[in-house]
Amino acid sequence: MHRRALVVGLGIAGMSAAIGLRQAGWQPVIVERAPQRRTGGYFVGLMPEGRQAAADLGIASHLHTRNPPGGGKAWSLTRRGAREPGLGFLHQPGDPAAVVRGDIEAALWQGLHEDETGIDLRFATKPVEIDDTGTDVRVLLEDAGGWYRESFDLVVGADGLRSSVRRTVFGPHEHYMTDWAAMICAFQLQEQVPSFARADSIISARAGRGALVFGFADRPPTALLTYRTEDVEKQFTGSRLDRLRAAFSGMDDPVVRHALDALEQAPEFLFDSVHQVKMPRWSRGRVVLVGDAAWCLNLYSGMGATFALLGGAELGRALRDNPGDLSAALAAWESRLRPSVTRHQRLARVKRQLFVPSNRPAEAVRSVVVRLAAAARERRSAKGRAAQASPS
Repeated sequence: MHRRALVVGLGIAGMSAAIGLRQAGWQPVIVERAPQRRTGGYFVGLMPEGRQAAADLGIASHLHTRNPPGGGKAWSLTRRGAREPGLGFLHQPGDPAAVVRGDIEAALWQGLHEDETGIDLRFATKPVEIDDTGTDVRVLLEDAGGWYRESFDLVVGADGLRSSVRRTVFGPHEHYMTDWAAMICAFQLQEQVPSFARADSIISARAGRGALVFGFADRPPTALLTYRTEDVEKQFTGSRLDRLRAAFSGMDDPVVRHALDALEQAPEFLFDSVHQVKMPRWSRGRVVLVGDAAWCLNLYSGMGATFALLGGAELGRALRDNPGDLSAALAAWESRLRPSVTRHQRLARVKRQLFVPSNRPAEAVRSVVVRLAAAARERRSAKGRAAQASPS
């Protein structure tokens, strides 16, 4: 008889975990509080670990990537709005794969439905109570028809930064969510910033605020606006657009103007405060957290989707390696992932300076670092072109 696992959340982490569980011989049941699956989303760069996890989960062939040739051109804007060569996310070591969140979710969705037995997926459903008895987990679920109870051998909380599973089983959000005193707004542009090529990436970073455009080969770019604030609560009052216009007041360059004007017409966007989740343990008894619910690296890290995929793939691996011992499997899974998660959480503090410098001196240092790195990259590219052109 298959062991049953309840997976809470139909995002990247949840679907990855469900596929990993199925690979380990478990029977996953997925519940999602939204009435339907999300599509679209903002820019995601999948690092090598994420691409390997996609292969391990059997979805690599379904994943549509959108890298411009050579990573595309990247530009930095000076304080006067002039452009100079810059470095884009896709120019990092490891050659990240350019996708939007929905590309990964679409690939996972296909992977979920490849098994002839199908998948037990319930929309507009959420857990209300979670009772770990030691031998099973009894969960009170709520859907449009009311409340009902079911028993599972494992509950996987993959329900994001403000996880209801984490709050119910591990305690209040404030025990685990670190406050970064910053806001982000990410959305799809309908067209590129005027005078830039369609696949260009652009960054305009000033002390306390930054505007970024991420280019793709085969669709319009996505935009990210981010700013620091000492009053996060206030940012959620009134009009989001008014908050953003006030935060970027005086930063009058082509990227900011275009992004703010485009945001007025955007059908949907992400507007949220920036946090990381730090927990001493990612599991308790028969309940485990994955993805942002467990370790949110945040958007500055650039590693969220990679580790959401990796978490599910590694969970399946640990369960396969420890088929009769759930505690050992969860311990092995966490010990394998935690060192990398901790390292990238620390690196995100440094990367944040590239997105939104803390002050004018940090802005100046960032400009010099990007200029030097862009020049070094161009020299390497020139050498590579010369090598290809020289006769053998």
